[in-house]
Amino acid sequence: MTGEIEKVAEQEQLLIFKSFDETTAWQLGNILRSKAEAAGQIVAIDIRLGDDCLFFTAMKGTTPENADWARRKRNLVNRLQRSSYALGLARKNGEAVPADDVEHAAHGGCFPIRVEGVGFIGTATVSGLPQRDDHILVVEGIAELMQINLGASAF
Repeated sequence: MTGEIEKVAEQEQLLIFKSFDETTAWQLGNILRSKAEAAGQIVAIDIRLGDDCLFFTAMKGTTPENADWARRKRNLVNRLQRSSYALGLARKNGEAVPADDVEHAAHGGCFPIRVEGVGFIGTATVSGLPQRDDHILVVEGIAELMQINLGASAF
C-alpha cells in the first residue's frame, strides 16, 4: 500500500495546471468520456470549479447512485484538498481521515484541480468503476490533457 500512497502523492505533485477554466473543463470532460467509451466503461463524470459545475455527464447505464458517489467523494476532496483515493489509502494506513457518511466518501475517483500560483480550485470526479479504476481514469485523463507522462507515477 505504501507504494500506491507514494504514487498518488507524486501524481498530485505532477498534475498541477498552469490555468483552468470552462474550456479546460470541457476538454478534460470529453477526454475522460472518450477514454471510458473506448474501454467500454460506464461512468458519471463531474468537473467543478469550486461549487460551480463546469462539466457533467452520466453515460448510459449509470444510475443516480453514481452522481451521489461523485458528490460524496467531491465533498471530502473539497474539505481536505487531497485525492479521494489518497484519502482512502491514508485511512487504511492508519491516518485520521473522516469516516464515510452520507456527505463524504474516501473512495477513489475524485482528484483535486490545482493551478500554479493559485492552489486548489476545484475537482474532477469519475464514478462507476472500482475505486482504483475511477482514480486511474481521472488521473490518466488529466495527464493526457496536460501532455504529461506519468512515468513511474502511473499505475
